[in-house]
Amino acid sequence: MDVYEAVRSRRSVRGFLDKPVPDEVLTRVLTTALRAPSGGNLQPWRVYVLSGAKLAELKYLVRERITDGDTGDPPQVLPYPETLPEQYARRIEELGALRYGAVGIAREDRAGRERVRVRNWDFFGAPVGLFCYLSEQMLPPQWLDAGMFLQTVMVLLRAEGLDSCAQIAWGRYHRSVTEIAEPPAGHVLGCGMSIGYADPDEPRPAIPRASLAEVVTFRS
Repeated sequence: MDVYEAVRSRRSVRGFLDKPVPDEVLTRVLTTALRAPSGGNLQPWRVYVLSGAKLAELKYLVRERITDGDTGDPPQVLPYPETLPEQYARRIEELGALRYGAVGIAREDRAGRERVRVRNWDFFGAPVGLFCYLSEQMLPPQWLDAGMFLQTVMVLLRAEGLDSCAQIAWGRYHRSVTEIAEPPAGHVLGCGMSIGYADPDEPRPAIPRASLAEVVTFRS
């Protein structure tokens, strides 16, 4: 698979097969992804990969919290600005309509939407979970670096025939993630990621992207 096809075929997959991911594939992907650009060569990301018993333990902890009515931890990082310009708010709304509509959940069905959302904390059935942390001292440029690293991981996973879903939703239960991942003190959870082989029966609605003219200006 060439790099263009890997980028084009990368999607946020929300349904995975119960099929193990070989350790050597994960090692190859993550080793190569370390070549991602990094300002000042800081390489500010700290990555934790969970599978097997540790993955099951984390899912159990969060499932128990949800069952007990725990709605989550105080956010370390807000996922979006409190007030979004109209064009961005519209995109979020369109995404929700497509995502929930694909599984037959109406907009007004809050309980149904929550049942779908809860699947985040089961990694959508994926056999591998990845978490990316940064030191709380890091600034927006270092968060950009971490994003480039994570994008590189996701593209390389496609090259290996795997799929993924980057999940800011894990920030909602970041204390449980930290309990299992055990990052150094003073580190903030950037996001989680589900990794595995996509379930071909899981609905995958086409998500529209902005046109080139909307986001790119050529000047010469």
